[in-house]
Amino acid sequence: MAQKRILMLVGDFVEDYEAMVPYQMLLMVGHQVDTVCPGKKPGETVKTAVHDFEGDQTYTEKRGHNFAITSDFEKINPEDYDGLVIPGGRAPEYLRLNPRLIEIVKHFAANNKPIASICHGQQILVAADVIKDKLCTAYPAVMPDILRAGAKWGEVNETFSNAYVDGNIVTAPAWPAHPEWMRKFLELLGSKIEA
Repeated sequence: MAQKRILMLVGDFVEDYEAMVPYQMLLMVGHQVDTVCPGKKPGETVKTAVHDFEGDQTYTEKRGHNFAITSDFEKINPEDYDGLVIPGGRAPEYLRLNPRLIEIVKHFAANNKPIASICHGQQILVAADVIKDKLCTAYPAVMPDILRAGAKWGEVNETFSNAYVDGNIVTAPAWPAHPEWMRKFLELLGSKIEA
């Protein structure tokens, strides 16, 4: 399998599992993953938050780990990357205010490069205006944003473990969907896992 270069957009209080697990899974299959955050340099970290589903009306939130930044946001060139990963958590609500970050997302969409976005990460896809007429899902609280952006809502199953692909974009509602979400992303990348 040919190594692909993947860009991951993170910020403080990105969802812990939605950054850590895809990062590790993509490394495990032999891809290079560069993690970037506006205002942070390689070697610095972002704080993560763990969102859990414990029977409340919404998720609960606990402090997670520190997640390492490996590349310089200001210096990356999106043309150097084969795919994009956008984790959820609280980070997307403010990351979407960064004009350069939005231009990076638009580059991936315009060039039909695979984009994997999960949970609240779809707030960034909405801000970049790249999901019109696409079938998408997200954490259910993001559904109004998805619909207002002109996308079609993909129902979330009761275990939050499903994912949808429409064109070059694969979306999922939350971290329980990692197996399905990452499998579909790897398929979009053209990656094959030998048994």
